[in-house]
Amino acid sequence: MNIIDSKKIWLSSPHMGGTEQKFVKEAFDTNWVAPLGPNVNGFEDDIQEYLGNDVYAAALSSGTAALHLGLKLLGVTSGDEVLCQSMTFAASANPIVYLGAKPVFVDSERETWNICPVQLEKAIQDKIEKGKKPKAIVAVHLYGMPYNIEAIHKIATTYKIPVLEDSAEALGSNYQGINCGTFGDIAILSFNGNKIITTSGGGALISKKKEHKSKSIFWATQSRDAAPHYEHSEIGYNYRMSNITAGIGRGQMEVLDKHVNNRRRNFEFYKKYLEDSSEIKFLEEPSGYYSNRWLTCIETTSYKLREVIRLSLEEENIESRPLWKPMHQQAVFADCDAYLNGVSDDLFDRGLCLPSGSNLEEEDLFRIVSVIKNVLR
Repeated sequence: MNIIDSKKIWLSSPHMGGTEQKFVKEAFDTNWVAPLGPNVNGFEDDIQEYLGNDVYAAALSSGTAALHLGLKLLGVTSGDEVLCQSMTFAASANPIVYLGAKPVFVDSERETWNICPVQLEKAIQDKIEKGKKPKAIVAVHLYGMPYNIEAIHKIATTYKIPVLEDSAEALGSNYQGINCGTFGDIAILSFNGNKIITTSGGGALISKKKEHKSKSIFWATQSRDAAPHYEHSEIGYNYRMSNITAGIGRGQMEVLDKHVNNRRRNFEFYKKYLEDSSEIKFLEEPSGYYSNRWLTCIETTSYKLREVIRLSLEEENIESRPLWKPMHQQAVFADCDAYLNGVSDDLFDRGLCLPSGSNLEEEDLFRIVSVIKNVLR
C-alpha cells in the first residue's frame, strides 16, 4: 500500500458526538466566552452526576493543572517527597516538582500494570526509617485499567498518607461498580484531545469535599480575594476552563458511554483476531475490574518484534506507540529515588499501544490486524 494514498489511522483521535456545537453556539450567542459561565457550571454538574458518590468537580484548563492543585490541596510543599507510579505519562510527576517537592517512583504490578502494592509499602517503610515520611501517593489508572484499589488504599490508610487518584485515562472505568475518579482523597480527570472524551484541552479536579472544589477554583482564578479591586493574599494560577471548551465537554458527556463501548469493542476485535498468536498477549481485566479500554495495548515476546510491528504499521500510515517510558528512566528524573521490580522496564521494552479511537471503523481494524498478522507470519 502506498502511504500517500492510504488513509491515516490515528492512535486516538478526537470524536465529536454532534451536539457540541449547540453548546458552543450558545456561548457565543450569549457572549459567555470567558473562563466562567453556564457551560462551565453545567459541565461540572454533568461530571458530578456521572461519577456519583457525592463528589464535587472543578473544571480546569488541563489534567496537569488539576494534579498541581490537587497536590497543593493535600499539603505538598517544598522539600516534601511524593510517591508516584513510575509507569505513567510525565504529567503525573511534573506537578510534584512544580511545588518544590521530589518524586519517588514506584514500579508496577503485572496484574494491572499499575503501582505495585509490595513496592509501595517497601518505599513507605524505607522512607519512614530514614525520617522522611512521604506526603502523598499518586496512583494512576493506566490506559483505563483501575489500579489495585483495595491494596493501595489499605496501605495508604495504614500509614495515613493521602492518595491523589490520577484518573486522566480512566473516565468510564470502574472497580466493583464504583467509578474511577471517586476513590482518592483527590482525583483528577483529563479531557485532552486524545482522551475518551475531549474539550480540546482541559481537565477536572474531583473531591468529596466541597471546600476542595471552592479552594481549587479560587486558586485557578488567580486567587482573587473578595474586594472591589484586585486583591491577592495567595499566589494564584490561570487554570480555569473556559465556557467555550466546557460547551464541547457538555456535548461529549452525552456520548461518553458510547465511546467507552466502542473502545471496548476495539479491544475485543483485536483479541479475537490476534489472541491465537503465542507472540501477542493482552492485559485482561481482573475480577471486579472494568476498563474503558482507552487504549488497547499488547505485550510482544521481544523488543525486536515490538519494533517490527510498530514500523510495519507506520509504513502503512497507521499510528501506534510504545507503552509509557517509565519515569525512573527519564533523564529529567535521574536523581530521584525509585523502588523497582523490573515490571515497567520490561513492559516498556515489549509493549505497544494500538489504534483505539472510538471512531474507528471495522475496515480500519481489519487493516491494522492484517498488518500485524503479516508480521507474525
